[in-house]
Amino acid sequence: MKEQLRHHLSQIESKLWEMSDYLYHHPELGDQEYQSMKLLTDFLASHDFSVEKGIVGRPTAFKAVYDSGKTGPAVAFLCEYDALPGVGHGCGHNMIGTMSAGAGVLLSKMIDETGGRVVVLGTPAEETNGAKVAMAEQGIFNGIDAAMIVHPADESYESGESLAMDAIQFDFRGKSAHAASNPEDGINALDAAIQLFNGVNALRQHVTSDVRIHGIIKEGGIAANIVPDKAVAQFYVRAKARAVLNEVVEKVKRIAQGAAMMTGATVQISNYELSYDNMITNETLSKMFTENLLQTKMKKVNPPKTSYGSIDMGNVSHVVPAIHPYIGLDAPGLVAHTKAFADMTVTDNAHQILSSGALALAMTGFDLLTNQELLEKVKSEFAENVKKIPVNS
Repeated sequence: MKEQLRHHLSQIESKLWEMSDYLYHHPELGDQEYQSMKLLTDFLASHDFSVEKGIVGRPTAFKAVYDSGKTGPAVAFLCEYDALPGVGHGCGHNMIGTMSAGAGVLLSKMIDETGGRVVVLGTPAEETNGAKVAMAEQGIFNGIDAAMIVHPADESYESGESLAMDAIQFDFRGKSAHAASNPEDGINALDAAIQLFNGVNALRQHVTSDVRIHGIIKEGGIAANIVPDKAVAQFYVRAKARAVLNEVVEKVKRIAQGAAMMTGATVQISNYELSYDNMITNETLSKMFTENLLQTKMKKVNPPKTSYGSIDMGNVSHVVPAIHPYIGLDAPGLVAHTKAFADMTVTDNAHQILSSGALALAMTGFDLLTNQELLEKVKSEFAENVKKIPVNS
């Protein structure tokens, strides 16, 4: 019956290519993806999905559902469609959103016979303030049996890990004064920020190798002859496990408090973006997807990446079985978050790869709908993984 999915793909793939190209030519930043959301939801609605926009308090988030009306599993495909400033779709979210919407439509053509539900979720702002975090917290994945997304990359990779991440802002306040005539009357907030960086650099020797701490001074004064009374530093702190990350973040916060005490400044600490949990790949589901991808035009899928960043799909993987594999653009060494990457997504070859990604997602969803043994194995693995997550994480 999977051959029927290929037939259905042939009916919509030119539309999928057109949609991906449109998103490339009309890039929108996170939480501003109004045209992108409309494009995807109009497409889904035209295939009889019921669409709800503005979910979880995010105007450009959406939930689209095709319900067979028969009992059966619920499979979710996740769309991303935010672009990068100055680069456009240098992370290939034009392809991601289109592949997931396409997979949803393909599976919907089979579900009246198999039973169950297909859910397509529009998840804004993955690059900055990912909506999947709120979706995971607010119960959007309740009743969903598995969630999937596939991301373009230089080559194809199995779903693997990602780093848990906190985005921390440090607002140091001091007292301005003339830096030459009466510096003794000032309290230098910039000095406090610099001491924070020095302290973080000293901490690096005493953390595990998976930990990443990197930051900038966002504000550091307005003139060299004025003692800065305000300085703002922003850091990303990352680790392979949320429990480890929490410990490191507390150490960084204590460094900031010490830096303030050293200089006489005060500090306010806050999160300037939502926190991401580490990705827990469901290996059973991942194997299913890889096998299906190899039945398309993909010739090779590499083992999971060994170096990675942070994704809000990690939060999803803590509440439902999930995967986040990568589909190759046949360009080894191609670097993401570049204009070259964005341009690669609208080539004829990328169109064919997009079709393969949508088809592999739909085929994996079909396996879940029709193979109860596989579905139970996916669920059992997830239950075991959840047991290993520390309670205080």
